[in-house]
Amino acid sequence: MSQQVQGKNVFDFSLLRRVFQFTAPYKSKFYASVFLALFLAIISPVRPWLIQITITGGLNNNAEFLFLHGAAQVIIGITVIQLSLLVIESICRFVFTFFTASLGQNVVKDLRVSTYKKIVNLNLSQFDKTPIGTLTTRTINDIESINDIFSDGLIPIIADLLSIIAVLVYMFFVDWKITLICLAPFPVLIIATYYFKESVNKSFIRVRNAVAALNAFVQEHITGMSIVQTFAAEDREFKKFNTINKEHRNANVKAIFAYSVFFPAVELILALSTGLLVWWAAKDAAGLSGTEAGKISGIITSFILCLNLLFRPLRMLADKFNVLQMGMIASERVFKVLDINDSASNNGNLSPANVKGAVSFENVWFAYNEEKYVLKNISFDIKAGETMAIVGHTGSGKTSIISLLNRLYHIQKGYIKIDGTAIESYELLYLRSKIAVVLQDVFLFSGSVYENVTLRNNDIKKEQVIDAAKMIGIHDFIMQLPGGYDYNVMERGATLSLGQRQLLSFVRAILYNPSILILDEATSSVDTETEHLIQQAIERLIAGRTSIVIAHRLSTIRKANKILVLDKGEIKETGSHEELMAAGGYYSQLYKMQFEKEVLAG
Repeated sequence: MSQQVQGKNVFDFSLLRRVFQFTAPYKSKFYASVFLALFLAIISPVRPWLIQITITGGLNNNAEFLFLHGAAQVIIGITVIQLSLLVIESICRFVFTFFTASLGQNVVKDLRVSTYKKIVNLNLSQFDKTPIGTLTTRTINDIESINDIFSDGLIPIIADLLSIIAVLVYMFFVDWKITLICLAPFPVLIIATYYFKESVNKSFIRVRNAVAALNAFVQEHITGMSIVQTFAAEDREFKKFNTINKEHRNANVKAIFAYSVFFPAVELILALSTGLLVWWAAKDAAGLSGTEAGKISGIITSFILCLNLLFRPLRMLADKFNVLQMGMIASERVFKVLDINDSASNNGNLSPANVKGAVSFENVWFAYNEEKYVLKNISFDIKAGETMAIVGHTGSGKTSIISLLNRLYHIQKGYIKIDGTAIESYELLYLRSKIAVVLQDVFLFSGSVYENVTLRNNDIKKEQVIDAAKMIGIHDFIMQLPGGYDYNVMERGATLSLGQRQLLSFVRAILYNPSILILDEATSSVDTETEHLIQQAIERLIAGRTSIVIAHRLSTIRKANKILVLDKGEIKETGSHEELMAAGGYYSQLYKMQFEKEVLAG
């Protein structure tokens, strides 16, 4: 998903159709907005017409038809109608603005829910190639821009166009010659509007690209701030940020310049139209009688008001077209996320009362990128309740195996089975609920200890959490924290050590009572004392469960029923510790090398 925004035809009806599909639950507000747009357009010329009648003193005796005889009564009556009409129009505009904005916010809410639901169900491969800041921009900034399609985009544009048409019809009906004189400068306005729209549109595209780049950069660098500071890279990274930020500023300044030129130009064209109106009407009025002169005066006054009614929406129409276009571009980007066909399929419906935990890989081939296989023809079996260890150098494919078992990625070839049934046959959430994973890099969310170990599962009671913490041997430590189990660990567990976070992840695994337990380098980030504590907890934790243990410290896996030795995605050896040591092969060499390092380090 590229971060770059390209120009897009405003009237992409396929995109508009998809956006407006989200208005289905809110049809009443949508239809009410359309009706109010029509109503406001129809009544737009009424006030100029009433003003014309007031000044002329009753054209063709229309005043006597409306009111009783007498000029004062006519003026008072028309004034009351004007005030009433103004109140009605103000109320209708308020309701129209509120309904369109409310409709947009409801669509934004539903669309954001759909987008986030899509993101959380994507395969991890999408997160491997898409910056987190980009997905954040899609979910927040871009969807917020779609709201503008309703509040400042399509429906308001239609309302303005209808109002312009209604006013023009009235002006041509009253006097088509004077109307043409007034509209003489309009070609200049149309040209100015076109260049303004194109200039602002290009600036908006640059702004959107800069916002996406800023989000991605800030998200990534705040997350990795410890690395930036450790390697004294603050100045270099600041220069990169400053470059992106300047691009954002320059794009906005260019848009501001376009607005600064366009709006005064519109005012000049309005003044020119008004001047032509007065000049032509005054020329015609020369030598006319009082009645005819009054008629011309009424037309001039009403046309001046009509010109303002024309120029007010025209002044904003180009801006609204740009807002609409940016909303369409944003919707295209959001729909690209919704259209990603790389979600974990959940076509299985198997959810037995009990999972024994027997695991089988049959000729499994897997690649993160096409044809670049990281696992090649992997086959092994783990009986229910057994413990299998996987060892190998970094990049040998150890973590890929456990990711496939959890269905975080799709395999290209082969089969993975649990209790003799392909994992695709299980209901996805049920399958994952039976597998607990303790990773080397433990992720903790901003929140309390209790929320992190339960993952906000209300079915898990605090007593269960305390029992699990005591089993791991971390209860006393937790109680020493301010607030105990209610202590806020902050984002990513920043207030805890690596070992403490690792222990909390063990509590999390125990609480979900899995049938299959996966320990991925679970003791690599802790000291010897904490490792001893974890090893004791592991022995209790794996009792009666199928366990897969990945470890660099080979001394921690000697008790495994089976050891799988990987190298460059292929199985080199398999067997128990004693069998592999006796064979004197790849595992034996790894073990002796590590043992010698530990002796030297000691």
